[in-house]
Amino acid sequence: MKRYIIPLVIVSAVSLCSTAQTTQKLSTSKANEYGLTYSLPTTVIDITLETTHTTLTPGPFYNYANRYLGISDVIVEPSTTARVTDVVIAPRGVANPNDAYLVRFKNGTNVSMTLTDSDLPLAINTDILPSVSAPNLPVARAAAQTPLEGNAAAQAVTQEMSATSSISKKAQLAAQRIFELRETRNELLSGQAENMPPDGQAMKLVMDNIAAQEAALMAMFTGTTSTYTSVNTVTVKPSLETPDDTIIARLSPIKGIVDVADLSGVPIRFSMSDIVRGQLPLNDKGQPRSFPKGGVAYNIPGSATVTISVDGQYLDSMPVEISQFGMVFGLDPSLFSDKKNPYYVNFSPITGAITKLEAINE
Repeated sequence: MKRYIIPLVIVSAVSLCSTAQTTQKLSTSKANEYGLTYSLPTTVIDITLETTHTTLTPGPFYNYANRYLGISDVIVEPSTTARVTDVVIAPRGVANPNDAYLVRFKNGTNVSMTLTDSDLPLAINTDILPSVSAPNLPVARAAAQTPLEGNAAAQAVTQEMSATSSISKKAQLAAQRIFELRETRNELLSGQAENMPPDGQAMKLVMDNIAAQEAALMAMFTGTTSTYTSVNTVTVKPSLETPDDTIIARLSPIKGIVDVADLSGVPIRFSMSDIVRGQLPLNDKGQPRSFPKGGVAYNIPGSATVTISVDGQYLDSMPVEISQFGMVFGLDPSLFSDKKNPYYVNFSPITGAITKLEAINE
């Protein structure tokens, strides 16, 4: 038996951007003249950025926090900030219309090829497909309710507080109410309250309500912090002609992720280093091998380390295999139409590289 020495590319456990993948299985027949058509992928990189937005709002009584509560660490000015708190780098393969191939197999043979819905090859002569997991992407989270936005805030405002127009007097009454709530809690915990709750569940409801009212009154002095997250994805198509340092988006302290042209934000940069070009396999004389006649084309990808930074500060980096940094080579189609011992092969949908090549009967 002929032994084929194929440069197998080790594909790391990278992820497709989509969590679901539909496939199609094609087979050779007389109707298609024993030919199958597919496209090799170009590797793109999805950069998903989670941004945390924080809004600080002073309480209406912040000027009186030290006088009535002895607290000096309070919010005194409103502010809004945004910062990148998570980055996910996920390579993905997209069909290259300029990289379409028709491969013909021996007449009378039954060769099957499984493709993605965009005609990227996944396998030949096997139903076992390459395992590709979806990236663990962050999920946007809405801001939680602040103590001043709940029902407890309305309950905490006494009739006397509502009746006065003096801010100073309101603050004084709010502070008194805080101390009253704390005293009531202590009496309940010690069992000395005049009207004790009848059971544990009722006790919990009462204690929770006291805590919520106290938090609302305290927020009138200390202020509130509201936080939510947003998620944005920027797709980059790496190229050897791409500058080593490319601005892909900007981070605005108020609006979060904005377009490259929006100069209200600091730059988020995509850079590549440690670039390695994929090389053609060599023959016994150390010379590049020729593409097999009518060969089944596949990619021998290159690689690079991708780094994401914001305003000069490192966020994340990841080594990525990139199809367009490599070469296209081919497998002899007779490998898959041999009647005695045909081969099967798996391809990476991200790079078009071979991930497994074996004889079916081995």
